[in-house]
Amino acid sequence: MARPSWPRPPGGSAALLPLAALLLLLGSAAPGARALELGDRTAFVRAPWKVTLTSFTTNVGQSPAEYFFTLSLDELAGASLGGLTIQQTRGADWQFPFAVERTRAFLGAPRREGRQVPVLASFEPAARRFTLQFPEPVPPGATVTVSLRPWFNPVQADTYLFQVTAIPAGPGPVASPVGVGTLRIYQPNDW
Repeated sequence: MARPSWPRPPGGSAALLPLAALLLLLGSAAPGARALELGDRTAFVRAPWKVTLTSFTTNVGQSPAEYFFTLSLDELAGASLGGLTIQQTRGADWQFPFAVERTRAFLGAPRREGRQVPVLASFEPAARRFTLQFPEPVPPGATVTVSLRPWFNPVQADTYLFQVTAIPAGPGPVASPVGVGTLRIYQPNDW
């Protein structure tokens, strides 16, 4: 069988056009299209790229506390969201405890909650890392919020950063960094 002949771009590599054609094809996939599977690996075609961290309690030691991590999947993501990792990467207090069993997820944003999404959560205190799995993966085009609940806010005022990584649903998932959620904890003035 003869090998197809691809036009060669001026001064460029012949491999660029097939790669560009593949990317155009993947970028125009229908919302219900299968995930991008390369060998035994699953990846997003268009990974989530932004996370918003919201908290309505921002003073040191304040309780009850709840941290909402919201991200949106592109309609052309190419894969459903199978899980997340959320890891504290900055902050003066590295000991404030979480009630892992109270972790929850829902479609929509804080104060505009939609349907609940089943979520399984684990927490590694030494690494300050949550690993979240969605038994029913979140489909492309959806906005999902995960609620983490510490027993109380950190006891030291500072800017706390949490790195979020998205994991596609499918075999051999290739994780994609989403961004950093910023949480500011304040020391109130005692006048």
